[in-house]
Amino acid sequence: MTEQTLSFHWFLPTYGDSRGLVAGGHGSFMSGDRPATLRYLNQLTAAAEDNGFEGVLTPTGAWCEDAWLTTAMLVQTSETLKFLVALRPGLTSPTLAAQMAATFQRHSAGRLLLNVVTGGEPREQQAYGDFLDKAERYARTGEFLHIVRELWRSTEPFSFTGEHLRVRDALLSARPDPIPPVFFGGSSGPAGPVAARYADTYLTWGEPLDAVAKKLDWIRGLAAIEGRTVDFGLRIHVISRDTAAEAWAEADRLLAGIAPGEIARVQASLAQSESEGQRRMARLHEGRTDGLEIAPNLWAGVGLVRGGAGTALVGSHAEVAERLLEYAALGIDHFILSGYPHLEEAYWFGEGVLPILERRGVWQHPSRPAAAPVVTPFTAAASS
Repeated sequence: MTEQTLSFHWFLPTYGDSRGLVAGGHGSFMSGDRPATLRYLNQLTAAAEDNGFEGVLTPTGAWCEDAWLTTAMLVQTSETLKFLVALRPGLTSPTLAAQMAATFQRHSAGRLLLNVVTGGEPREQQAYGDFLDKAERYARTGEFLHIVRELWRSTEPFSFTGEHLRVRDALLSARPDPIPPVFFGGSSGPAGPVAARYADTYLTWGEPLDAVAKKLDWIRGLAAIEGRTVDFGLRIHVISRDTAAEAWAEADRLLAGIAPGEIARVQASLAQSESEGQRRMARLHEGRTDGLEIAPNLWAGVGLVRGGAGTALVGSHAEVAERLLEYAALGIDHFILSGYPHLEEAYWFGEGVLPILERRGVWQHPSRPAAAPVVTPFTAAASS
């Protein structure tokens, strides 16, 4: 593996948290028995910041709180933590989105990251007034990002006429500095060219190593055609404990806590999804509750009741660290993690896995300088 510095991000469950798996998502409503109050979300951001996570991802959709409003409140009570704000092209003007991002970047002193979500659930998109089909949504996303990026760097009025979007003499009164990095994911064919042309970081969900490697090579090839390179990120859950037995016992507890009939209900809802990524997640477990360790330490149990990212790394701190390094060897630089409950799991990972990675020289706390060598005053070594 080439020398690299890894970035770790945590997740904000703005639909609620729980000691069990929270069912739903990806177009269907979900909520936890630990409500996503501003007080609790502030606890989560503090835990993420203290444990060395660079940023936190907020979801977007009808099933969670609005990402922009929530993070605008949380940024005031944090110091260095960045906010990976999810937004959907087509639900707002690209000029307004570029302006909102620029405003957030100034008021947060450069702590904004953007996660662009094209949207894979027609019934949810239509509830917001968006009736484009999947291919058209990706085409619109490309136009949206083209306009936004032009506005972020243009010093003159900018006009654009596309198939889906049109602006005339658009200009921001103040451009963002620095320009917010754009994270983008998508497993279907139309997603690739958009990622290659506009994304800074391409995101994928946790699958076995060979499947992830193929996706990264796909995007690398498309980016090369555009004369660009992109970074890569992995969105996955974690269950990390002092011993492997403790971690797998926790996975078993989560699985045992799923109510009868809940798997069938959620899978029936997710089966209506147009998302290729969601279909790939479903193929990992096929609705079964046995054989869920689909690769070493990779557990597909989360996806039985949760849409979106449906796998978890389960094991001892050392095992989880080793699996993360294997993904890093493929070219993954950013890891966006979560666990149940998110508050407690942030500490399990932050105090158990990150120190191992720090000793391996691939991670450093983003807001804490590296420890200085211990020197005894007045010795010959100190004075030489």
